[in-house]
Amino acid sequence: MKADPGYFGPQSMMWKVNKEITVLFGGARALLMHAAHPLIAAGARQTSFYQRDPWKRLIRTLSLQNSVTFGTKSEADESAHRINKLHEVINGKDEVSGGYYDALDHEQLLWVHACLQISSIYFYEKTVKKLSNEEKNQYHVENMKSAELVLVDIKKMPKTHDELKNWVINKSREPRYLMHTDVAKDVQDIIAGGPVPTHIKPIWPFIAFTAFNTLPREFKSLYGIKETKLKNVILEFNLKFLKYTRPFLPPFFRLIAPARWAKQRIVRNPNLKFKDKANF
Repeated sequence: MKADPGYFGPQSMMWKVNKEITVLFGGARALLMHAAHPLIAAGARQTSFYQRDPWKRLIRTLSLQNSVTFGTKSEADESAHRINKLHEVINGKDEVSGGYYDALDHEQLLWVHACLQISSIYFYEKTVKKLSNEEKNQYHVENMKSAELVLVDIKKMPKTHDELKNWVINKSREPRYLMHTDVAKDVQDIIAGGPVPTHIKPIWPFIAFTAFNTLPREFKSLYGIKETKLKNVILEFNLKFLKYTRPFLPPFFRLIAPARWAKQRIVRNPNLKFKDKANF
């Protein structure tokens, strides 16, 4: 067990938010938002991730977030380095939109980062508890380190969480900024009921339902998701059910495995001193 608590440590907002299993539900939502961007979709089309292994991009994105949050600094750096090397060769002319896709382009990198962040915060607030503006902005500032590791120019980033959220919404309202490409359709079909790993099949219908029905309006329109009163009632009931039952669940059902392992690494090391070492 290495002593290094990583870039953030147990008192950070990154640990507080990202350790929750229900926050992972935001990964499916973020994937739909990523795929709606035609240049992000073009990069995925080049690598054929969705055709060869539909879960590879989602797992890769969440693995990076978990490594950077809960891993040691060297583990976080190595994980980011692997992503950056892969991104070096993902670029070219997108025949669908006519634009140029580049996995190292600042705006395209920021789109991927922003969609995951706002989805993570959304699900934390819906299934755990509300956060103050100060807490959300602390998460945003800490998460800039994650962005910087994958070569986002943090000097060009919005300065607060709400500004980042508004940036995504404003961009999504620009003409032809979002497109329902073949990749977006593939991702939509995968989330809706494509090949699902065996260990998450029992809960996937719920994850898929929340992923589609919590999307911002512009994305719902793109994917043809219709809002109804019944859907809203079911959605709110399920999210509140998760929120109110969560405190009674053991850590195995509340916290993701990397968070539990990181806690063991720190609790077992007497040289690491945190005020609330036993309560994270």
